[in-house]
Amino acid sequence: MKVSATPPVPQPPTTPQKVQTAAVELEAAFLAEMLKASGLGEARRSFGGGAGEDQFSSFLVQHQARALAEAGGVGLSEILFQSMMEKTNADQS
Repeated sequence: MKVSATPPVPQPPTTPQKVQTAAVELEAAFLAEMLKASGLGEARRSFGGGAGEDQFSSFLVQHQARALAEAGGVGLSEILFQSMMEKTNADQS
């Protein structure tokens, strides 16, 4: 068995990776607001509701929005990515 003295150094994210991450986060924030506006996460009386359900329902909505965005969302992140990359490339010129 060969043991390496030092593990490989992870490479820092490239500009496109950073921009893609930002675009997905922006889409997730947009989707979270849309899900809240649609009533997702509101307390349901049939489950007892209460302060705990009210306090933690926003976490559920945020998690669901992030999962949607990471799975492709509604296509907003791709548009945001392209727009931000154009701006990044224009600034570098």
